[in-house]
Order: sequence, then structure tokens, then C-alpha cells
Amino acid sequence: MSATRTSFPSLLVLVLLIASIPSPARAAAPPPVEDALFEKLRASLAAVEGRLDGVLGVAVKDLSTGRVIEIRGDVVFPQASAIKLALVYELYQQAEAGKIDLGSLRVLPRARVGGSGVLPYLSEKAQLTVRDLAILMMSLSDNAATNILIDEVTFAAVNARMDSLGLGKTRFRRRMIDLEAARRGEENVSTPQEMLRLIEAIRRADGLSPSRADDLRAVVGVPKSAETAFRSALPGGLTVLDKGGSLEGVRTATGLVVLKHRPYAAAIMTTALENERDGENAIREISRLVYETFDRLDRMSPEGRLLGR
Repeated sequence: MSATRTSFPSLLVLVLLIASIPSPARAAAPPPVEDALFEKLRASLAAVEGRLDGVLGVAVKDLSTGRVIEIRGDVVFPQASAIKLALVYELYQQAEAGKIDLGSLRVLPRARVGGSGVLPYLSEKAQLTVRDLAILMMSLSDNAATNILIDEVTFAAVNARMDSLGLGKTRFRRRMIDLEAARRGEENVSTPQEMLRLIEAIRRADGLSPSRADDLRAVVGVPKSAETAFRSALPGGLTVLDKGGSLEGVRTATGLVVLKHRPYAAAIMTTALENERDGENAIREISRLVYETFDRLDRMSPEGRLLGR
């Protein structure tokens, strides 16, 4: 048998066809001025970390370009009340699936934990909707309201939802003000990287109807009862989706700030703090530094001219 030969004209046609196939598009390189601003931000965050008497974890993401700056981004930290972001996300997913009615009333249990919030001071006759409880959880960080919602949603469902988002290190394990569970190692934990992805998921609200998605974002972005370290560094009038948390030796904050052209998300975590105020100050300073960078990027030409909004 003789080998089949490919004629030169046929080979030439094949080569031309291959050459005509467009190559995969390459992401445009960021402008040098923008690179320089991010390098300065990275150095500033490292300086905050160097001054902190404790352990810092940070992840900052430019939601327009996907660029991320991290310090211990994949390290697991206690979340304190910031874990309530996972709970409210699953609550709204279950509401969308028809498992929970956000408008249905709940009678308050007699036994209510203290800490932050107002539920411990209400009478036994008080009734609130499930959505009211979510508002109290996000605005006042009400621990009693949170525990009622945990019973509605369940830990297993929250953790399964986190797994579905690829957030395997984000674990909701104990009720609020449960010191015995904490001593058993059942802490509510996550990483800076994963909390960034969670707050992005809340903003996208995948799987929710437009009205329910808007309501989820409204509940997470509700004004907080006191000036938080994350928000105190920001000017008024911004849309901010955030939740902070505090425990003994722990201060955390995860937030997403909606700027017109350069929205961003940041997860800031401190632990092993000898002085808890140092953690609050670190969160405040980092929030300010990140906002100042992204505010400039929001108003800036590629060459650095500040054009206004």
C-alpha cells in the first residue's frame, strides 16, 4: 500500500485556515500608574501589619479587574458576628425556595442570650417577622435574633451552602454566646479570601428573584447601630454591604463598597490581640487606605489625571 500524500495546495489551505483562527484574547495589562497605586497600597497594608500586636489577615479585591491584594488570605480566623453574613445568605436562599416565609411571625422564646441587641429587653408577648429578625441581626448584631434564625435555617444548611459556593473553610458551628461550644473548638471561622467570595455572592444574589435579591442587599447594607471601624473610615452616602464582629482578642470586618467605576470588597481580620482596640484601629486604618486608593481609581484617567465623577 502506498502512503497517502497531501498535495501542496491542500496543505497551504490548511495552514491558512489555522492562521485565521483568532488567538485567545489576553487581558489588557493595567496602566503603570494603577500598578504603582496598588504597590503603594500593598506597602501601606504591610506597615499596618508590622505595627499590630496580634495577627492580621486581609484580602482586598478590585471588583472591576479581579486584582487581589492579600496578607494571610488563606489563613483561618475566628469570625465573631461576621459569620452572620453566611446565615443571612442561606436564609434568603431558603426563602426563595419556599422553605421559609420572611413575612411570617415568630414568638420570642423565653430564654434569650444577651450581648448586643434588643430582644432580651422585649416582653414575651412580642412577635416579629423573620425579616425583622434578620434586620436586627444585621443592624444591631442582635445575638438573640441570630439564634432564632439559626433554628430556622440550621447549621447544616448554612455549611452545605458554603460548600456549594466553594467556601470549605467557612464553618458555622455554634450559636451566639455559647462559650462552652467555643471551648470545645466549635468556633465560627473563615478566611479573608472566602469572606470576600461570600460578600460577592451576596451582592450577586445568584438564584434569587430581582426583588428578593434587592431585599437581601438592603438587609445586609442596613445602617449599623453604632459606627463600625470599617464604616467609620468611609464618607456618607455610599452603598456599603458589611458586617463586623468582636470576640475576646478578635476583631473582624467584611465589607463591599459600591463605587461608580471601581467597586471593591475587603475582608479584614485580627486575632490574638493583647489590646482589642488595636484591632479596631487596624480595621479602621485599612478601610481608609483601601477606600482612598479606590476612590482615586474611580475618578482617574489611565495616566492619573483626576477627572471627578
